[in-house]
Amino acid sequence: MASNSEITTIARKSDELIPTTPSQKIAMDATNKDSKELGTGYDHSDMMRMGKTQEFKRNLRPLAALSFASVLQATWEFILITNTDALVNGGMAGLFWTYVWTFAGFGLIILTMSEMASMQVQPESSRSPTSGGQYHWVSELASPRYQRVLSYTTGWMSVLAWQAGAASGSFLTGTMIQGLITVQNPNYHVQNWQGTLFVFAMILVIYFFNVYAASWMPRVQNLLLALHILCFVVVIIVLWAMAPRQSVRAVFLEFSNTGGWPNTGLALMVGQISAIYSVLSSDATAHMSEEVRDAGRYVPIAIAWGFFSNGVMALVLVITYLFAIPSLQDALEDPTEFPFIYVFKQAVGIAGVNGLTAIILIPVIFSNILFNASTARQTYAFARDKGLPFAKWICKVSPKRKLPENAIGLSCAISGLLALINVGSETAFHAIISLNVAALMWTYTVSIACLLYRRLNCPETLPPQRWSLGKYGIWVNAGALVYVIFAFFWSFWPTNVPVTLGTFNWSVVIFSAVFIISVAMYIVKGRKEYVGPVTTVRRDGMPQAGNNRHSTREY
Repeated sequence: MASNSEITTIARKSDELIPTTPSQKIAMDATNKDSKELGTGYDHSDMMRMGKTQEFKRNLRPLAALSFASVLQATWEFILITNTDALVNGGMAGLFWTYVWTFAGFGLIILTMSEMASMQVQPESSRSPTSGGQYHWVSELASPRYQRVLSYTTGWMSVLAWQAGAASGSFLTGTMIQGLITVQNPNYHVQNWQGTLFVFAMILVIYFFNVYAASWMPRVQNLLLALHILCFVVVIIVLWAMAPRQSVRAVFLEFSNTGGWPNTGLALMVGQISAIYSVLSSDATAHMSEEVRDAGRYVPIAIAWGFFSNGVMALVLVITYLFAIPSLQDALEDPTEFPFIYVFKQAVGIAGVNGLTAIILIPVIFSNILFNASTARQTYAFARDKGLPFAKWICKVSPKRKLPENAIGLSCAISGLLALINVGSETAFHAIISLNVAALMWTYTVSIACLLYRRLNCPETLPPQRWSLGKYGIWVNAGALVYVIFAFFWSFWPTNVPVTLGTFNWSVVIFSAVFIISVAMYIVKGRKEYVGPVTTVRRDGMPQAGNNRHSTREY
């Protein structure tokens, strides 16, 4: 192992790590332009230095990367359609205030994630722009003694988080279609197995777009962003112009507790899962790093601006939506099981409800498509580092389409398997989003803790970054860590009491099982094969430097 001083030397001597002249960089950019968007010279040299092959097309330009982050996160859409838990446990004021503190807490997380993403893909440092995300950051920042095991288990939990998130999106769109059928036919009785079939249909749509229509998705990213904003404006205008009004006191000060909890404070803690779920996945662009041009600069920008722009829009939507709920009890008892559809019915006729729901459903479907793309890249990256069983098959890239088709198909298959929970449990959706939240909070906890470890114990070893929090970094990181642990604790709670087999939150069982499996896999296989994505750093960088010899240094 290298000492801290050696690590510092590696991080600071960027001229040793990128020994390219301006003419060589221009030549590389020109070569990439002629070879289907392989990226800038910096992108290429970073991948070379990490011993990784550039297998994807770098066809996400700056605005497209921001559009990808914004459309995938879709905060205002998801807070509108997944607020039932918050209304049951907290009421209207509960939904508002839990969203406010969740937005603030996640703001600290996103600033920290953006800084780590900048460290990961910093062209002047020894870091490479890979799609790994949290497990990559842990590999970079953890103590060398625990680097491999922490990175390995974080990789498993990250795969779990993103797979659960992909499943929840498909589940949501499928059950929304059932809700629309109920609007058209009040005599229709919702069956769980029928909802699961709709989920399967959504998964097929996702697979088609991510495999057969993937080449034109980057070209329409900006149009999707425009759709995301336009639909927001339409919903806001309709609700303010045509919906009935609630009082200011009811919206901001009247809490309720219909979940059976002993007190309203405890109910609020349980109900915040709605707000947390709506702001998840802000770091999705980090998993697309190998497809973003000049990733070191634009990935952190996309993460931060995507989150804060979505968050402000969602805050406006929450206030508008709450003022438009004439009766909280009626909203929760609506036969569609979606309170927002009840609100639409109070403002417009059936045709209007169909139209408004459709302009929400369409961007949500595209969000699911992009979410699956990010999920597949994260799974692909971890398999490429030999972190998963059947890694060679999972990380295979189609030479024709330059896509991880096996990882995409695997992600769709897992979404289908998780959707089967719905057949036997009416609380399946809550279990899936709880699993998504808990697993992702775990990966945030480990990665942020490793960053704080570096800042407190050996700050000189932190790599330089374009996106830096400066002297405020340690306080932002500490605040983010406190909030992440807080959210993780509450993510496993059931929606109401008393708890039965039908209402139990099974996410804790799945989470524990996957964590135990990850530890067992590390003991049996991982410690022999998995070395972490940044154990070695290639010193000479690019073949254009005129030297085919490669020296590596461990840290």
